[in-house]
Amino acid sequence: MAIINATDANFASEIGEGVVLVDFWAPWCGPCKMIAPVLEELDGELGDKAKIVKVDVDDNQETAGKYGIMSIPTLLVFKDGQQVDKTVGFQSKDQLAALLEKHM
Repeated sequence: MAIINATDANFASEIGEGVVLVDFWAPWCGPCKMIAPVLEELDGELGDKAKIVKVDVDDNQETAGKYGIMSIPTLLVFKDGQQVDKTVGFQSKDQLAALLEKHM
């Protein structure tokens, strides 16, 4: 499955089903750039067990505000549309895999 870039308009439909890891990021954020290849690698290993969605906080301020995003990267885990977990800052692939594993 490929990583999806969500917007304010389609965010709810993207997180509505299954386990979803959402990366709130911005193009100017150094740690966000560091975590991008980690997310790509994780996405390749997850297959259909979970999906990864990215939300650019500069372009989608409504969604970022709704979830109280104050620092980036912030990663939220949703299960069937409900937020079930959260972590802030750079995370290793193993840390992110463990975070998702709790909810799959």
